[in-house]
Amino acid sequence: MVSMKDIAQACGVSVATVSKALNGQQDIGEATRERVMAAAKEMGYTANAMARALKTNRTYNIGILFADLQNSGFMHEYFASTLNSFRTEAERCGYDITFINCDVGHTKASYLQHARYRRVEGVAIICADFFDPMVQELVYSDVPVVTLDHAYDNRMAVLSDNMNGVDQLVRYVYAKGHRRIAYIHGNPTAVTERRLTGFYRACGELGLEVPEEYVVACEYHETKGCFAATKKLLALPQRPSCILYPDDYAYIGGYNAIIEAGLKIPEDISVVGYDGLGLSQVVSPKLTTWRQGTEALGRTAAGRLIERIENPRTTPPEHLLISGSLLEGESVKQLV
Repeated sequence: MVSMKDIAQACGVSVATVSKALNGQQDIGEATRERVMAAAKEMGYTANAMARALKTNRTYNIGILFADLQNSGFMHEYFASTLNSFRTEAERCGYDITFINCDVGHTKASYLQHARYRRVEGVAIICADFFDPMVQELVYSDVPVVTLDHAYDNRMAVLSDNMNGVDQLVRYVYAKGHRRIAYIHGNPTAVTERRLTGFYRACGELGLEVPEEYVVACEYHETKGCFAATKKLLALPQRPSCILYPDDYAYIGGYNAIIEAGLKIPEDISVVGYDGLGLSQVVSPKLTTWRQGTEALGRTAAGRLIERIENPRTTPPEHLLISGSLLEGESVKQLV
């Protein structure tokens, strides 16, 4: 079995330097880190987690709470990408991943009890009902926690800049000449509240009046609801010239409603998505959407949680915003 001593000899550095490189510590040069990591990979080094845990009395284990509310599992590209980047960063820093749930063997347990049972050093809450008492018990325990897209007071959170994302979409559509802009938004969550704020803020600053019937609620990632919401908008005496959708996947339901009504995109009506999923770029016409920075979300959440674990006194529980970017497609018509 390859040891850190073997890697140190191969690279001409100390064992301490190898340890720092493998564990993602910041007080060594980047060139040295890359050389050590390359040698470790080439030599087939695998850290002996059990020996490390015995020596340091630490588990180097991070819990993931993923209570899937939409039953979409890891098939949802947004969560899959975020979780993958979180895992990659955690492993780069020498940590393993354990999923937290309500079952310990054949016994029901709270999320906090399961976290303690698994001896995780911190927990990332990626997807959950953030108002669930069990989730809040975990958040306000002594276990370091980072939440994704929901912020608690005095707790670490990494947030997609949803307010700015919708704001920028409205301004883009406005610049294309649209003045009758409708918004099908998601179910009531902190994410939805921020997106609605961005929508109304942009419309207000641009001098647009938004009829109450132009704003319709629908579940995220749910095509049937979006189909019904789109039909409702299309049936209005003065239908919108552009519809903003809660996410790219739900848009498929809206697309079907538009086609069923005998309309064409963007000739008869324009549409805009949200998330920047791969499918948005293979539908025809290619969907204009807002791409969330999923890779940065996961990487940042892992990095900040690990900093909180290793340096609790010097790592403040910040709320960090991760920006996205406009992905321009062919679904918004330029009006005269």
